[in-house]
Amino acid sequence: MRYAISGTSRGLGLEFVRQLLARGDTVEAGARAPSEARSLASLARDAGDRLRIHPLDVTDDASVRAFAEAVSQAPVDVLINNAGVLGKWKVFSELDYEDIAQVMDVNALGPLRLSEALMPAVLKGTTRKIVHLTTRMASMAENTPAGVYGFAGGSYAYRMSKAALNAGMRTMAVDFREQGLITAVINPGWVQTDIGGKMAPMRAEDSVRGMLRVIDELTLINSGSFFDHEGQEVPW
Repeated sequence: MRYAISGTSRGLGLEFVRQLLARGDTVEAGARAPSEARSLASLARDAGDRLRIHPLDVTDDASVRAFAEAVSQAPVDVLINNAGVLGKWKVFSELDYEDIAQVMDVNALGPLRLSEALMPAVLKGTTRKIVHLTTRMASMAENTPAGVYGFAGGSYAYRMSKAALNAGMRTMAVDFREQGLITAVINPGWVQTDIGGKMAPMRAEDSVRGMLRVIDELTLINSGSFFDHEGQEVPW
């Protein structure tokens, strides 16, 4: 199987690469600064031609096009839109609109750009899957005073950007259903990454192991769904 993944220099993206290589898959890895991605480079030394590393900034049209041109030389079985940012955690009276716009660009428009650029290659793949990493904090139903993971309200940029991503995925599922595209958004859980922080209860390897099971089991029947890393549906 051939995978294309964004945001692979660290965290969940790096762990996706590690586990996919371990099970024998081929990975086209996108990273904003490949020269600084030492752990990724280490994996590449052992993987041979099963791992290629490319510069990729999902907010830059030219960068996305260049990545797509390099990757689309062969069909892509699965695209994983992993790149994302948290943004500033501001109260309503102190919102930073420049930060919100940047977070929206990375988290919502970035996956859209990359999906559009790679769609022809994905539709030529054996599984035709595009998966986007989202957050349970984007759930409208669960945005209550009780909160998710103990976080009630707040985080406007992050919540709004991922909710927009969810809407885009759902629309993509409708538009490309007749062409056999299988797409979904997956919440990785609260994970020990740069975004999740050290207080998070879950290790990246456990989250990715679960998400890969979900991705492997996706079918056209459940395309357009919102899952957690264990395969349970999350309310919109």
